[in-house]
Amino acid sequence: MIVLLYAQPLSRIVRLTVDDLTRDGDRVLLRLGGPPSPVPTPVAELLLTWIGQRDNMNTATNPNSRWLFPGRRAGQPMHPRSLGALVTKLGVPTTSGRTAAIRQHVLTMPAPVVADALGYHPVTTTKIATRAGTTWNRYAPGDHSPPRPRQTRDS
Repeated sequence: MIVLLYAQPLSRIVRLTVDDLTRDGDRVLLRLGGPPSPVPTPVAELLLTWIGQRDNMNTATNPNSRWLFPGRRAGQPMHPRSLGALVTKLGVPTTSGRTAAIRQHVLTMPAPVVADALGYHPVTTTKIATRAGTTWNRYAPGDHSPPRPRQTRDS
């Protein structure tokens, strides 16, 4: 789901820790960039269940592992190829799925926003947006909140 929803490569997914998944009230957030991205409820439930049932936790090498996907070697996450084999076995096309996901994100949001939220370099998302023919090409990144009223000496 992380590949398809957040356009993350397997090499980055295996580096996620359980601390990258947080709760904010009723919401579950996944830290990929800044700020953390909200996780849809069905996916959040899957991820939270997974944390309690992670593989490779019953060995002497990983009893306290913080990796979201612990590997077989002590203190190491799962290898991206191992995770890729499992994901492919489930029928998820990792490369084309990630490509489609990032393209959809840049079509619905400005490339700099996508870059910040998903941990991509802004140049990468801008190139993807240009190839996708996005209409966000005149977006100016930065704070667009209304200016605050000026304080006077009397206030």
